[in-house]
Amino acid sequence: MDKSISKNKLFIAACISLIVTAMTFAIRAGILGQLGEDFELNNTQLGFVNAMAFWGFPVATIFGGFLYNLLGAKKLMIIAFFSHVIGLVMTIYAGGFATLLISSFFIGFANGSVEAACNPLIADMYSDNRTTMLNKFHVWFPGGIVIGSLTSKFMTDFGLGWESQIAIMLLPTIIYGYLFIKEEFPKTQHIESDTVLNLKSLFTPLFIFIAICMTLTATAELGTQQWLTPLLEKSGASPMLILALITGIMAVGRYFAGPIIHKLNPIGVLFLSAIVTTIAIFMMSQVDGQMLYVASVLFAVGVCYFWPTMIGFVSEYLPKTGALGMSLVGGAGMLATGMWNPVIGSWLDEEKQIALNSGIAEDAAEVIAGQAALGNMVYFPLALVILFGLLFAFRNKLEESRISQVV
Repeated sequence: MDKSISKNKLFIAACISLIVTAMTFAIRAGILGQLGEDFELNNTQLGFVNAMAFWGFPVATIFGGFLYNLLGAKKLMIIAFFSHVIGLVMTIYAGGFATLLISSFFIGFANGSVEAACNPLIADMYSDNRTTMLNKFHVWFPGGIVIGSLTSKFMTDFGLGWESQIAIMLLPTIIYGYLFIKEEFPKTQHIESDTVLNLKSLFTPLFIFIAICMTLTATAELGTQQWLTPLLEKSGASPMLILALITGIMAVGRYFAGPIIHKLNPIGVLFLSAIVTTIAIFMMSQVDGQMLYVASVLFAVGVCYFWPTMIGFVSEYLPKTGALGMSLVGGAGMLATGMWNPVIGSWLDEEKQIALNSGIAEDAAEVIAGQAALGNMVYFPLALVILFGLLFAFRNKLEESRISQVV
């Protein structure tokens, strides 16, 4: 078997599976309003529906991280495929709030299984340029969100309901399932596969530090994106077009990440990203109308490299944590985002009610609530400026440590 061809096929299949993952985020963001109307749910309840997808993700990454060395990437991807099918079909036939919670959990579990399998698989296959290839893989998270958000907008404009929008995701799911089931996977060679050593390596100050940072980077990126529709719906710009704009820029940025990462190294990229994201979310909390598009471009540049560079950082600077380290860091990010989703929803409900009680019209009250919620969210990247600044101060020592423990 031609190993280079096998690598390419597996990489393409991994990218398609990540497109499905991203589409679940984008389309759910696009149909939140419809779900709220059809099932008579408020923003706090919708926050819990969102949260179940985010909580399903870390359950899968913990499960997949611990069992990756035993099961391998192929079996984890088969689990992801069946979980996606179950979650999507259950959502289509949801009977109410409880069913939406369960189906969202299955979708989140599938998404987490994709990350738990594909991140270490790609790090192992492309051991000479891990962070660059992980960024190229993660092109298809924003790329999939562009596909999903535009699909949601066009289907909504043509009068197609949320059930049809969920059903459309079954097509790429079947494609990636078929590709992974028929393909042969390489044996693990370039990542640490001793689970006991993986576990011991988690209990280090650097891993704990980076896991805490991941909770903030993920919430700043995904927490904002997931609530774009209710945050910006009445602010004079199209939330779904803004989502497509943000994620389109992110996809391009990640595709050309190699030279930037080589020039600044992962630590410098993370530090600059935190600064730009802080400025962008602050702008989004202050402006409206066409200026929201400008703020959104800045936001896209800021959050573009967060997720894949954090995973790449673990694989390069903490290689002894193996697949488990990459999976648990991703799980920490999604768990935190899941915890904050109902809180963001409650901020919107509370601020809107305060505005309505003061005699402000409903549309204006929604704008005020959205800006107030974004004003609260600016503290996530602001904390990262401090934390990544500390990391940047010690970058030379970290680089020496990285070189000495290459797997």
